[in-house]
Amino acid sequence: MIELTTSLMMLMSAVYAGSPATLDSTAPIQTKAEIIAKEQMLTEKRATIADIKTYVREYYKDTPILAEVSRCESTFTQFTKNGKVMRGIENPADVGLMQINEYYHAEPAKKLGYNIYSVEGNLAYGKYLYDKKGTAPWSASSPCWGKKVSAQIAVR
Repeated sequence: MIELTTSLMMLMSAVYAGSPATLDSTAPIQTKAEIIAKEQMLTEKRATIADIKTYVREYYKDTPILAEVSRCESTFTQFTKNGKVMRGIENPADVGLMQINEYYHAEPAKKLGYNIYSVEGNLAYGKYLYDKKGTAPWSASSPCWGKKVSAQIAVR
């Protein structure tokens, strides 16, 4: 586990030249070619990480409820095996790790500089939504993540 965490931190340092806390998730969206090139590079870098769960849990270490939401919403999946963004079964407008609904959130996310079709943008916009509305946007999956949260609260 320590090796995996160390690898993750080294990866983040190599990709962003700093810690995950220094990421600027509000940077403007680049051209389509730049986004594709960056995603390909990040996908190749992430391939060295044995488990995307570790990446998501590290990203949300200060808000672990969001990692549980991601687990329940997408089973920690941003892209399908054929490289397309993961879409919801119940609602195909829900995309990525946090199953952000593109009908309601694609434009607002874009205006804020988040690309919900990328791993980082999806996770960052998920955090933005959580900061604004709590867990309400993911209430449909609360039977899944709510059990884990209730168990954690009971232990404390």
